[in-house]
Amino acid sequence: MTNIELCGISLKNPVIAASGTFGFGEEYKQYFDTSMLGGIASKGLTINEKQGNDGIRVYETRGGMLNSVGLQNPGIDKFINIELPKMQKYNTAIIANVGGNTIEEYIAAIEKLNNEAIDILELNISCPNVKCGGMAFGINSKVAYDVVREVKNICKKPLMVKLSPNAEDIVDMAYKCCDAGADALSLVNTFKGMAIDIYGRRAIFNNIYAGVSGPAIKPMALRMVHEVCKAVNIPVVGMGGICCHEDAIEFIMVGAQAVQVGTANFIKPDICKDIIEGIEKYMLKEGISNLSEIRGII
Repeated sequence: MTNIELCGISLKNPVIAASGTFGFGEEYKQYFDTSMLGGIASKGLTINEKQGNDGIRVYETRGGMLNSVGLQNPGIDKFINIELPKMQKYNTAIIANVGGNTIEEYIAAIEKLNNEAIDILELNISCPNVKCGGMAFGINSKVAYDVVREVKNICKKPLMVKLSPNAEDIVDMAYKCCDAGADALSLVNTFKGMAIDIYGRRAIFNNIYAGVSGPAIKPMALRMVHEVCKAVNIPVVGMGGICCHEDAIEFIMVGAQAVQVGTANFIKPDICKDIIEGIEKYMLKEGISNLSEIRGII
């Protein structure tokens, strides 16, 4: 009843655990049967292992949280040899989230993942482009087009590009990623924010700025997903502050093919189970046999 298709991949339901909030799934299986998920987006992966940022990495704020984790991850090789075999046991779609500081790093990572048992590759273009002075690939549409085109040329899996809400123009960014060959889009990543320790008289994070996520960003994320869904003809996966099945349904009603749940996993580790069951009950109550009946009705 809730099954969907994303980039030719069949998902049991539209609920995907978002990258960076679910690890590789191991930590959550004690709270609920993770095989009930539509999919799991892996922790952000880079070609080499990364230790992440120094100092405070996560900080709670009203209506959400800020994070400056710095893409801590085991690297592609350890992911393939250690984490991926575990993920394959969960009987759900596997989405590998990939980051990099140069186009060459993205390509090297994708080439390693091309022949692995992964369903979809999610390209994180919010990473800092070191060749452009640290500006994220996902800020300028032309820069985003270049990296997506280069990756798509060698990618053997469906390619989903994760968009940053900090882009100069989110709709133009979506257009350019489509033109470059993206098979799907996911949005939004975190907003740029900051926090201050008024007694220490310093910024909370060593990097000064951090990514804002959680319930506070939902109205803005919903608007951006609506704008992008109206502008492109490829599937869109919506995310940003989803904490309940009503939130998820809102994103589907503005056009999202599926949703990703992130920060809410930290608040209630089995929240995805609640959202899946909530969607099923809503459909039964409203006499909806397929989510396509309500998708994009706004």
